Amino acid sequence: MTILWDVNQDYHSSANTDSLCVHHLDIQLQVDFDSQQLTGKVSLSFTRKQAQSILILDCRDLLIDYITDFEGQLLTYQCREVNSILGQQCLIEVGLIITEVVIHYRTSSSAQGLQWLAPEQTLGKQYPYLFSQSQPINARSWLPLQDTPKARITFNATVNVPKGFRAVMSATNNPQMPDDGVFSFCMDKPIPTHLLAIAVGDLAFKATGPRSGIYTEPALLDAAAREFEDTEAMILVAESLLGPYAWGRYDMIVLPPSFPFGGMENPMLAFMTPTLIAGDKSLVSTVAHELAHSWTGNLVSNATWRDLWLNEGFTTYFTNRIVEAVYGKEQAELEWVIEYGRLAEEMQSMPHVEQTLPANVQNRDPNLAFNRFTYDKASMFVHELESRLGRAAFDLFLRQYVEHFAFSAITTESFMEYAQQTLLVTHGDKLSLNELNEWIYGQGLPDWFVAPTSNSFDKVNVALAAFIGGVPAHSLAVTQWRVHHWQYFLSKLPLVVSQSMLLDLDEAFQLTGHQNAEIACDWYRVAIRNHFDPVLPELSMYLCKIGRGKFVRPLFTELQVAGYQQELVAIYNQARPGYHPSLQVQLDALLRVDIGSIG
Repeated sequence: MTILWDVNQDYHSSANTDSLCVHHLDIQLQVDFDSQQLTGKVSLSFTRKQAQSILILDCRDLLIDYITDFEGQLLTYQCREVNSILGQQCLIEVGLIITEVVIHYRTSSSAQGLQWLAPEQTLGKQYPYLFSQSQPINARSWLPLQDTPKARITFNATVNVPKGFRAVMSATNNPQMPDDGVFSFCMDKPIPTHLLAIAVGDLAFKATGPRSGIYTEPALLDAAAREFEDTEAMILVAESLLGPYAWGRYDMIVLPPSFPFGGMENPMLAFMTPTLIAGDKSLVSTVAHELAHSWTGNLVSNATWRDLWLNEGFTTYFTNRIVEAVYGKEQAELEWVIEYGRLAEEMQSMPHVEQTLPANVQNRDPNLAFNRFTYDKASMFVHELESRLGRAAFDLFLRQYVEHFAFSAITTESFMEYAQQTLLVTHGDKLSLNELNEWIYGQGLPDWFVAPTSNSFDKVNVALAAFIGGVPAHSLAVTQWRVHHWQYFLSKLPLVVSQSMLLDLDEAFQLTGHQNAEIACDWYRVAIRNHFDPVLPELSMYLCKIGRGKFVRPLFTELQVAGYQQELVAIYNQARPGYHPSLQVQLDALLRVDIGSIG
């Protein structure tokens, strides 16, 4: 039976934003590392759109002590379970006059949106560490709120931490350390709730430009600042394409290795994985990606997680434009071709019926929308728009699109309506409504799609043919190869590679234990599927050291498919405690057949 979904409804939130919409939070938090708990008081100011006496919030595993109105009068409330994905809903009786409630609460030590690290899990090994990951629906595990991108909020916050620690948030951050452990923050521009972020630890700061800088553990600070020293150049390029940067500063924090993403676009404080610190700027396109989100994602946001492609597709395209301007056309082409390769691989295992740009996750975990397909098919679509219109005309459209929807959340259908009123009116001779519909609602890629290419891979194809033909690995001409050349080479190896050939590659290029996390991951995937057992000790160390889902998920999947059941269980049992709670939940579901109830 076909389910007719309401495309305007956020099925991953219980909040009644159409009736009572929260628009501002005043947050007070006490950070307790011993109990791994936040003790909080949050005041929520809301706007009445309809005569409704119940305010409905999202929460997950929060311990609510009591709720009052602004004057301190106790309010009646009820928290009830929705399901394992959405958590609970909190229904507060607010009558027909109240426009602010105050909630006193504590977080659970197992909050999915927070990771508490012991000192030995950090680089410095002396101080514990806390960081959040709210996207997509984990803000509700550390704050009671209307946890939907439809309800944009401003906020003020006061965070109390032990002396000697620094707190930072997705808001204004002061590089100066207060003496009393009390930090104050202000976000005066409305943001989606999944961009609420906090981190607390032994953090130092170093500027990378007049409006950018790095927060991270002291031992990593200089290396991170060198790696990301081109940030201001990226900001200038982005502004030339999409207009002035709206958020004031663009600071970043490089987190411990357990951070589950490459980056997270939290406004004014992008979160970054330390796996980007390669020493040669070869992986800094992730910086460009999170910066690009400052326009496509933070200014113009998806209204529901079905519409995630609007964030990630435009941002992935925009990233490529920044890379081209800062690092050259060859680098941009290389990344675009690798991007298409990831998409083609994802499509092989993805049900064809799900290969539409809107993600079919309304009744499922929204984390399932975060796959390479969502990012890369949408990016291919935006690249084709540029090709059809020409770069100058497309740049004008993109800038007007961002200005039109700035500080709002839109659906796929909002975009389609806007495109029909603009693109198809101005450029109807270059693009049709049927073609738009095929890209967005059609399954897979359109029949007319032409995959990107780069002459820069010609030398890799020559080397690949030579190696397959029997030329020893040490004789291959690889001295001028970039990271993307290696990724392409490994991805194009035959599915079955002999043990002797794998050993030859490994001895010639030291792929096992490679310091570049991207190359190491791609090599381990080749090795696992060919049962090249010498990699297993280093693979185990890699999976225990890195918590980035992009690497961890495919490697465990490869182990599962290749039949390494005993090794998989042993590695996961060892690695799991160091993973972010949200990644633990995903991997538990993915590997449940093999690992049962490992905890």
